[in-house]
Amino acid sequence: MEIYPNGFSTYVHVEGLSERLEGHSRPGHFRGVTTVVMKLLEIVQPNFAYFGRKDAQQARIITQMARDLNLDSEIVVCPIVREPDGLALSSRNAYLSAEERKAATVLHRALDAARSELAAGLRDALQLQGVLHRTLSAERQARVDYAEVVDAESFEPVVRVSKPSYILLAVFIGKTRLIDNLYVEPKSPVSEELVFHF
Repeated sequence: MEIYPNGFSTYVHVEGLSERLEGHSRPGHFRGVTTVVMKLLEIVQPNFAYFGRKDAQQARIITQMARDLNLDSEIVVCPIVREPDGLALSSRNAYLSAEERKAATVLHRALDAARSELAAGLRDALQLQGVLHRTLSAERQARVDYAEVVDAESFEPVVRVSKPSYILLAVFIGKTRLIDNLYVEPKSPVSEELVFHF
């Protein structure tokens, strides 16, 4: 069976969620992702489909697509898998030289610095972005594409971390673009205490 036969002209697009962040940096990327995932889910019809939280925006878009189109498959978002030094596993890591591989740990260090500030009570998103940029700028091989604090549902920027949120990073190490994130959620609706998921 051909996924894209001659004359193929139908695409799936999730509006709003697909335009920011990764969608802005990689125009058309999510249209391709949602279309191929939709086709595969319809062909295979699995009970469950698993996606990694490292690609948080992609997982959110696919979840929205499945909900909006009443797909039978349940979308399951899985934790990020990391190397012992904190670097998120990715096929792109293979493109890093030994020196770049060492430098790439700055993404996890930046997220950990933000987590520490949040644990100490900081909730202001702009100040958290400042923490991220300061940590990343200390690594000479790192070039920031974006470092943002967003609502976990809408992926729109937040002013204050007071509900489920993502701290998102996209950083070039040399010529290799890496992404990573920290998922933050209040322990309860009335609590200021936060739970962190690297």
